[in-house]
Amino acid sequence: MKALLLSVLIAGSTFALAAPPATESVPVTDTIHGEKVVDEYRWLEGDNSDPNNMGLLTDDVVSWTDGQNGYTRSVLDNLPGRAALEDRLRELMEVPSIGTPSAYGNRYFYSRREGAQPQAVRYVREGLDGDERVLLDPQTVDPSGLTTIAWTAPNKDGSLMAFGMYTAGDENSTLYVMDVDTGEWLADEIPGKVRLSGWLPDSSGFFYSALEDIDDAYSSVTKLHKLGTHHRQDQVLFRQKDIEFFYGDLNKTDAELEALKTTWGPWGSPSADGRWMGVGYWTGTAGLDLWIADLSKWFRTGELDLVPMAIGKMGRVGGSYFDGDRMFIQHSFDAPNGTVSVIDLTNPAFENWKPVVPHNDDLVIEGVNFSRGIISVQYLDAAKTRIAMYDFNGNSKGDLDLPGIGSGGLSTSDDRTEAFLSFSSYNMPRSIYRVDLATGERDLWARPDIPVDPSMIEVKQVWYDSKDGTPVSMFIVHKKGLSLDGNNPTILYGYGGFDISMTPYFSSTMFPWYENGGVYAVANLRGGGEYGNAWHEAGMLENKQNVFDDFIAAGEWLVENGYTNPSKLGIAGGSNGGLLTGATVVQRPDLFSAAISAVPLLDMVRYQNFLMARYWVPEYGTAENPEQYEFIKKYSPYQNVKPGTKYPAVLFTAGENDTRVHPLHARKMAALMQNATGSDQEEEPILLWVDRDSGHGGGKPLELRIRDVADQRIFMMWQLGMLED
Repeated sequence: MKALLLSVLIAGSTFALAAPPATESVPVTDTIHGEKVVDEYRWLEGDNSDPNNMGLLTDDVVSWTDGQNGYTRSVLDNLPGRAALEDRLRELMEVPSIGTPSAYGNRYFYSRREGAQPQAVRYVREGLDGDERVLLDPQTVDPSGLTTIAWTAPNKDGSLMAFGMYTAGDENSTLYVMDVDTGEWLADEIPGKVRLSGWLPDSSGFFYSALEDIDDAYSSVTKLHKLGTHHRQDQVLFRQKDIEFFYGDLNKTDAELEALKTTWGPWGSPSADGRWMGVGYWTGTAGLDLWIADLSKWFRTGELDLVPMAIGKMGRVGGSYFDGDRMFIQHSFDAPNGTVSVIDLTNPAFENWKPVVPHNDDLVIEGVNFSRGIISVQYLDAAKTRIAMYDFNGNSKGDLDLPGIGSGGLSTSDDRTEAFLSFSSYNMPRSIYRVDLATGERDLWARPDIPVDPSMIEVKQVWYDSKDGTPVSMFIVHKKGLSLDGNNPTILYGYGGFDISMTPYFSSTMFPWYENGGVYAVANLRGGGEYGNAWHEAGMLENKQNVFDDFIAAGEWLVENGYTNPSKLGIAGGSNGGLLTGATVVQRPDLFSAAISAVPLLDMVRYQNFLMARYWVPEYGTAENPEQYEFIKKYSPYQNVKPGTKYPAVLFTAGENDTRVHPLHARKMAALMQNATGSDQEEEPILLWVDRDSGHGGGKPLELRIRDVADQRIFMMWQLGMLED
């Protein structure tokens, strides 16, 4: 039927599906721990002559990418129904969207995007019911629509607002400061992927982190900036490269110290009163070390003394709150599902921490918020949100009533019990409620009017067994009355890494899929955070194959239970999820008919050499380590493509300005699979789209987001038979 569709199109002179552009093979042979490994498409990495700045674009790579992009556009832009789908998506994506408010003094800050606006605009109200006023519209800064607001950070009373902006998806935020009363920008401007850590109590300045060298992802520095001064005069508190400052007295080997220089590195969190700073250093994606520093001494002497709080622990920290000489903190040290402890900062060693919110064997703490007299704990209960409240002594104040089963989060302020609840589910548009945490009173504050009928779909959560017998949960969404005849087009989505949880969310752009009989399934794979530290660790390093096994088992379950069949089953994922789909296609090409691998990691033997990828060595391992090479080489998608195999159709996407995952992965994998696949590429093509105006995905203007969703959806509709008569 795919071939018939193409013959009709060709006969109607709509387009001719050309073969993908030929790619020259220039083999490079490496010897890795005694094994010879051949890379036919190393040249598509770009210029690697500078070991500190590898993968720079060359003219040959630009020309090759132009050819691939042209081929992909000739296919996707001319599929039948593309124009109608894009019109429908535009209608859905131009619906106004509003962000959750945050309160500072009597001012309420929030974002909103309306109609065809390319980017969200920042607003403020004086009082909750006051007139709203535009604070910052990125399109007035950059009419192209490519500049976005990365973050905002008002001071305590909302009279000043620091904010970060970046362009074309590079995520390299420059910090600016605005006078909220007048809307005027101050002269202060700090470049270098900047993020504000906290204001000084008198608002005379703030602490922030940045990169000292924008081309060196491992050059983090934390500084103090005083308003009205040039950033070159800012005082340094600590640098990532000064590793001995953190670990000089902790008996680390030279190899351990060197490895720590390329983790996510250090960060600082100051108290609102300017007395204390909590300092953390990521030792990996599943562990970090913590110190406390007395800022009053640093202000007097310029010396920052770090007093250890928790060193050598596995786990993460989340929300924290300083109360005089006490610190409340969410963490998972010795508490795999999370807990909240209170720390006496004059005696801060871990053995002296006292639990306030106890560990729960059945619920995972996803986040914590602090308001006047109340600690709100956001739990994951089988990948769904539940919010429980406690006083600061740990006494239960009951659960917050939620609008349904789904995903929620709070925006709170420490001087009031007023909060804002954001909540959504697969069949519930994102809604924002004003709530009183003391009384439980809840009023709808904002909800978009979306031209779809959420009641037309049903949502269920199922459990299935993975290859090793581990139970895994999965959400399934489809139109009510679906017939389980094994013939429904189905997209299976997953992530499975970095302790990130896949929870229910509303997507209006999925409704054309549901309306046409499509099924959408999201699996809660190991490597994620849905079921605590152990769930994450069961999908990292030598356990990474578990993630792929979980995903494959999800596809098998959908087939065995009558939802779909391999000719109607597609898979999708991005970033770490792009690795997931890439590995799954290589391991089980018979189980799926189509795959989307967005901004992916795919050459896991060489990934650590590019951009910030050494941050992820604690998650994946590195081929530089002989023991880790043994498990990496078995699943790395690029090294496991087999010539002549009938692979499903694949759409690879990348962003030329990506500062996280280098586009070389998508380039090389597309070239390799185009040359290797045994499938008819008119029916099951290997496509590559490299976006010259984007990065890892954040900050895209509306037009590019509409195009991307249309690309991915029409590709799946075509390959899973939804465009057929």
